[in-house]
Amino acid sequence: MAPSLSADPADRIIVALDGMAPEQALAFSRQIKSLRWVKVGLELFVQSGPQVVAELREQGLRVFLDLKFHDIPATMAGACRRAAAVGAELITVHACAGSEALQAAQAAAVEGAQTAGLDAPTLLAVTVLTSWEEQRLQQELAIAQGIAERVPALAQLSATAGIGGCVCSPLEAAALREQHPEPFALVTPGIRPKGAAVGDQARVMGPAEAMAAGASQLVIGRPITKANDPTAAFEACCAELRT
Repeated sequence: MAPSLSADPADRIIVALDGMAPEQALAFSRQIKSLRWVKVGLELFVQSGPQVVAELREQGLRVFLDLKFHDIPATMAGACRRAAAVGAELITVHACAGSEALQAAQAAAVEGAQTAGLDAPTLLAVTVLTSWEEQRLQQELAIAQGIAERVPALAQLSATAGIGGCVCSPLEAAALREQHPEPFALVTPGIRPKGAAVGDQARVMGPAEAMAAGASQLVIGRPITKANDPTAAFEACCAELRT
């Protein structure tokens, strides 16, 4: 099930705390008074562990824990149980772990949250990482499917296994939304507000465009975190969603 979200655009924007040390991340997240959601990725989590999730939650923030679990079913279940118990509300898993692992992860996440007295989190399946190019995917992994076929196939596998949503490129959102109506969550990185540099993202879209295409929430990092005035940058993104 997708997380409960208000109509306020601030609830639709997840700010990625990538590239920050724990103390930087905690200080940054206090700067933006209207901030609701933050993303904790591998680098920050490896530096700080579950403590940073707990401290962000103490600030009143909701946490997207983006660790992309991919392992045998028992290990994925254990990881998702722990992640849910520390209060992560969105948790990423790799769809290509397979249906047994996805089902085990989903069940364990619900159990972990219940044990901690929390609402069940939403697991988000990662289909094909945006760093893959089709020719290299086929050559190195011997996968005959093109990316345009593989993404919806893995999304369907995930939905059938009970996973509550996917992480997807904004350019994939419309097709996936047609295949999977709400409340299936579609969380999209690769968002660049008006006037923002594209950076290392080749396939990007503006906030309002991505929401119109069917995204549930948008992950935005450097256009906000590297802005001269992060609060103004965040508010500008919210304003784009109101237009």
